[in-house]
Amino acid sequence: MRLLVVEDDEDLNRQLVEALRDAGYAVDAAHDGEEGHFLGDTEPYDAVVLDIGLPKMDGLTVLETWRADGRTMPVLLLTARDRWSDKVAGIDAGADDYVAKPFHIEEVMARLRALLRRAAGHASNEMTCGDVALDTRAGRVTRAGTPVKLTSHEYRLLSYMMHHRDRVVSRTELTEHLYDQDFDRDSNTIEVFVGRLRKKVGAELIETVRGLGYRLNDPDAPAGEAASDTGPGAGPGTGNAP
Repeated sequence: MRLLVVEDDEDLNRQLVEALRDAGYAVDAAHDGEEGHFLGDTEPYDAVVLDIGLPKMDGLTVLETWRADGRTMPVLLLTARDRWSDKVAGIDAGADDYVAKPFHIEEVMARLRALLRRAAGHASNEMTCGDVALDTRAGRVTRAGTPVKLTSHEYRLLSYMMHHRDRVVSRTELTEHLYDQDFDRDSNTIEVFVGRLRKKVGAELIETVRGLGYRLNDPDAPAGEAASDTGPGAGPGTGNAP
């Protein structure tokens, strides 16, 4: 999952980025409203942490512009303002949730997990497919109850597919959502991560849909039950999966 942090306080920005990366997310950072607006307008983020009091362009203007342009990613507002009217203004501008400063980093992490779950239609921190379970709160993966050791990229890949398990995801989509802005994005490496992940969680778990991409395959699902092939990144010629 790929996140954007827009916060002008250098120390707080760094703390948020480090905590989110440690939790297994790919994270980009911006330090003013103009940079944040540009990144959110041009990159496919799964969620955004957005401060209201930004230089060059305030957070509410950034958010209103995104929503007017049809950007639908979940947005968590950070605000130092305690007045209820400011919080209402943020929600009315299109925010999905807010946290008032000062706050604990753990609260931001918990609210982001909730936003990502809701966006994908999940109600619990634990997502399962067959005998594989992924706990987003603990950052832990198990298979038949036994812990599975994954690299950060393998974890991101499985987490993204768990969040979007009802559809095919292309290699292009995975590339856009698993790596931050500074990573050398070679979509061919997705094949490598898929291959490694299959060895750890079971080859039958990740199905290759030729010409489209990949989807999770629940071996315990009733025979004939298929996931939908619709959604961003699915379609003829998208991803060029093997």
